[in-house]
Amino acid sequence: MAETLRRVLSRGSAVGTGEDTAEAGPPLLLLGAPGSGKTALLFAAALEAAGEGRGPVLFLTRRPLQSLPRGTGAALDPLRLQKIRFQYPPSTGELLRLLCSAHEAPGPAPSLLLLDGLEEYLAKDPGPQEAAYLAALLLDTVAYFSHRRGPNRDCGLMVALQTQEEGDSGDALQLTLFQRYFPAQCWLQPDAPGPGECHIRACLEPSGLGPRTEWCVTFQPDGEMKITRWPTQACDPSSDKSSSSGDQP
Repeated sequence: MAETLRRVLSRGSAVGTGEDTAEAGPPLLLLGAPGSGKTALLFAAALEAAGEGRGPVLFLTRRPLQSLPRGTGAALDPLRLQKIRFQYPPSTGELLRLLCSAHEAPGPAPSLLLLDGLEEYLAKDPGPQEAAYLAALLLDTVAYFSHRRGPNRDCGLMVALQTQEEGDSGDALQLTLFQRYFPAQCWLQPDAPGPGECHIRACLEPSGLGPRTEWCVTFQPDGEMKITRWPTQACDPSSDKSSSSGDQP
C-alpha cells in the first residue's frame, strides 16, 4: 500500500489511469498524533484506489465523517465516491463481527481495506493479546478478499493508529506489536505552523520496496490540504514523534 500513498503524496504520478496494474504491497500503518491528517490521507488513498479500476474500496471507521476532506489527491469525482463503501462499526465487538462475516458479504471483493482510528477499538481492551488478535484478523480478512479477487489481484490494507506524546509502556508495546504486522509505515509529525495553518511532516517507509521519502502536508484554515516535497530526504521517524495540536481531519 506504500505505492498508493506515495502517489497520493507525490500528487500527479499515475493517478486515475484506469488500469488494473497496481500492486497492493504489504499492509501499511499510518501513524500520527491527533489532528495530524490521518483521516484525510486515508480518504485520499481511497479515492486513489477507486480511480485505479481495481474494484471497490472498503472504508471502516467508528463514526461517519462529518465532511469529506478537501484537496485529497483526486477530485471528488462522483464515480470514485460510488466505489467507496463506508461502514461504521461502533464497537470492537461489531468490528470483529464485521471482519469475521466478510465471507458473507455480497458483491465483488474490495481492492483496498482501510481502517481509521484503530486505537479507538482498543481503548477498552488495550492488552497485547487483543491487539494481536485484531491485527491478525485484519490480515486474514484481506487475505480472503485477495483470494476472492483472483491471481495478481490482491486486496491492500491501510490502518491509521494514533500515537501519543508520552505513551506508557503499554502504548509502546502495542505500537511495537503493530509494527510487526504492518511492515510499511508512514509517520506524520508536526512541523512549525504558519498563520492559521497546520504543517505536518510525512515520512513514508515502504519496507524495503523503495526509498524513504518525505513530504510537507499543509492544512489551510478552510481545510484544504496541500502537499509539497520536503527539502531534504534524511528521514528518521524515531527522532520526533511528538503530538500536534488542533483537530484537522
